[in-house]
Amino acid sequence: MHLQLHRVADGLSVFTHVMRRVLLLFVAAIALLMVPASAGAVVVGIADQKPDMFSDKRFKALKIKHARLAVPWDAMNYGWQRKEIDAWMFRARLSGVHPLVSFGHSRVHRRVLPTPERFRHEFRRFRARYPFVQNFATWNEANHCGEPVCNRIPLVAAYWRKLRLECPSCKVLAVELLDMPNMVSWVKRFRRAAGAEPTVWGLHNYIEANRFKSDRLRSLLRVTKGSIWLTEVGGIVKRRIKKKYTVKAIPESAAHAAKVMRFLFDDVVDVSPRITRVYLYHWNASTSFDSWDSALVGPTGRRRPALDTLRDRLRQLRNP
Repeated sequence: MHLQLHRVADGLSVFTHVMRRVLLLFVAAIALLMVPASAGAVVVGIADQKPDMFSDKRFKALKIKHARLAVPWDAMNYGWQRKEIDAWMFRARLSGVHPLVSFGHSRVHRRVLPTPERFRHEFRRFRARYPFVQNFATWNEANHCGEPVCNRIPLVAAYWRKLRLECPSCKVLAVELLDMPNMVSWVKRFRRAAGAEPTVWGLHNYIEANRFKSDRLRSLLRVTKGSIWLTEVGGIVKRRIKKKYTVKAIPESAAHAAKVMRFLFDDVVDVSPRITRVYLYHWNASTSFDSWDSALVGPTGRRRPALDTLRDRLRQLRNP
């Protein structure tokens, strides 16, 4: 009897030890689930209109599998535009890259805007031609008042609703915003007009990123609930745009662009776990006279310091 009691006590001790370990493992697993997403969870892509990016061995070496393309809302009506998009899509698919397509103004009739039903019709035609695309942004830089939709917020909200109805399985960004002073008020009006809470917003945070700030990004996070994709951002090497809406007092150089790249990955993506994607604009400069140059590769094909910084940060993300 005494021996049996010892055996029972030993058995209880082993059982208690095992259960304690199971409990500790369970608590650890729960703790991991509760840890906010870090920069390692951020998806990195490139935004560039040129398909030659996909054949560049330096792009291939980065193993980036996401890219963004801006498309006019009426592109399917013009053979030359379909040809351009076909070439980009073909090279993207061949490279195993997943597209994000952002709609915007017509290249033929810039100020003409479609009705919501016409927008849905053109979207249906686009999806019929490229059924593998699953990520879309309703309108590119919709709060920029160089865009015809800047003061047509209910119309943009109607476009967003139509895209969601047409493709419930797609990821549809409410809009892509530019980090201008009107951004927060524009978003509040969009939300009221939309009548629903978007799950993803796009942001082009060039202005603040190039000033090494993130105040407007934080403001956007406060007035929204969904994820934020930085769908265009990069360090400015050179701007030759002389227009009413050109932003002044931003540094420009290849060295500055590399500093911006470090700031993006070392600071901006850690602002919130809701920042889940970053699309860098752009891969390569076409000529020395491009109106906007924030490219990772110069017009002669020579890599810039920002590309080295990107390669290092990607290595850190994949091997924390």
